[in-house]
Amino acid sequence: MKNRMIKLIAIFFISSLFGLSNADIQANKLFELLKAKRSRNSPVLNKWTVSDEATEEYSPVYIAPQDGLAQLDKILALPGQPAGVSFNQYSGYVTVNPNAGRALFYYFVESPTDSSTKPLVLWLNGGPGCSSMIGAMSELGPFRINSDGKTLFRNDYAWTNVANMLFLESPAGVGFSYSNTTSDYDNSGDKNTADDAYVFLVNWLERFPQYKTRDFYITGESYAGHYVPQLAYTILLNNNKTSQTVINIKGIAIGNAWIDDEACSKGMYDYWSTHALNSDATHDAVYKYCDFASNSSSAMCDNITDKAWDEMGNIDVYNIYAPICLTPKQRNTSASPGSINKFDPCWQYILEFYLNDSMVQKALHAKPTSWDLCSDVITTWNERAVTILPIIKYMIENGQRLWVFSGDVDARVPITSSRYSINTLNLPIETAWRPWYLNKEVGGYLEAYKGLLLITVRGAGHTVPSYQPQRALALFSSFLGGILPSSS
Repeated sequence: MKNRMIKLIAIFFISSLFGLSNADIQANKLFELLKAKRSRNSPVLNKWTVSDEATEEYSPVYIAPQDGLAQLDKILALPGQPAGVSFNQYSGYVTVNPNAGRALFYYFVESPTDSSTKPLVLWLNGGPGCSSMIGAMSELGPFRINSDGKTLFRNDYAWTNVANMLFLESPAGVGFSYSNTTSDYDNSGDKNTADDAYVFLVNWLERFPQYKTRDFYITGESYAGHYVPQLAYTILLNNNKTSQTVINIKGIAIGNAWIDDEACSKGMYDYWSTHALNSDATHDAVYKYCDFASNSSSAMCDNITDKAWDEMGNIDVYNIYAPICLTPKQRNTSASPGSINKFDPCWQYILEFYLNDSMVQKALHAKPTSWDLCSDVITTWNERAVTILPIIKYMIENGQRLWVFSGDVDARVPITSSRYSINTLNLPIETAWRPWYLNKEVGGYLEAYKGLLLITVRGAGHTVPSYQPQRALALFSSFLGGILPSSS
């Protein structure tokens, strides 16, 4: 099994090196984590204990003076942004541990219309160890980057149309976030990430006190299938005992999310088989020789899973029908305007080029940084849960809105993985599987359970808003409104 995971890493490293695949780097980080799980340096598993009661006394979290910092964080303009920008943007650092010198970077965009009445939504990308500026600049934020890597164009389907969006780079060591105590990077894990994100939120709400009573939601994708529920659980637990800020959390939405190791692994191989990426013989052999429940390793399992990957060939496993980035180092320097309906397969190189511009970093109030999509200083992930299902169950029991959405052409954390994970909960079905519509076309499919909605986005890959921005916005708007998308 260990050899199999090493092979997976090698495939994606080589393909990105030679420009043969535009595979999503945050999901590549998931490969590394699964590899570590089976190595001598395996992270500690299942440290999360879900409890209905706040059994421990509340220890007040660090809160720094925040007066005046919001105004200092206000962005005058991002380099290359189009004319006519009428909304407020902010970015900067929030210290979460002054002794260690640990600070998290955020980018915040207020809705251009009626921002005072709209909810506050936190977005988290996955990895673990990948930047939420991926979501801000290539998925659901107000701008996308033109292929010249220097200018921006408007995202007509930005989630800021319906919410005030907060993007957090977490944990320290990701993107512009940092610690002056480098050993912090070696202590990264699920629990510490959630704890620091909670301290960040308490301090951020002091900096922006007008949002303290606003409805609050958390959204994210990929390994944020851990981050988002774990942070929500941390908030709910602390809300029951805090003498500080009570965060008005109302629900979460997670996309193409890694929820449960066994269910997600089985779902991946089943998706490959049913989408003509693997032969029947290979699929049957995977189930014959691999035990996903125990994660035990065998030479036969290693060999057959190697074959399953080889049979796919050089495609983008995160959107199996998308073009791949064949010329990663060649950008169109003419600054021709991009189209929100055409996602550039070389987006990763464009994003890195833009965010490493010194003028961009200055405008963002960021420390001079060699910015990367995913952290290269976080080399280990010390503890994580093998399943998030107990937290999901806890959230349902505590009346939180919970949507699981899935781009249906992602083969890395596919819809089958989400379905298998949810099926484990044995929830009663309240609305049977049906299509949902946008502009008289099928936008995807949904099935509503008691306390949870599973919904797909037709034609979307692992990063749903990148490939189907209009459908993603329609889904997000429905989520905030607590209503199912149209059935016709």
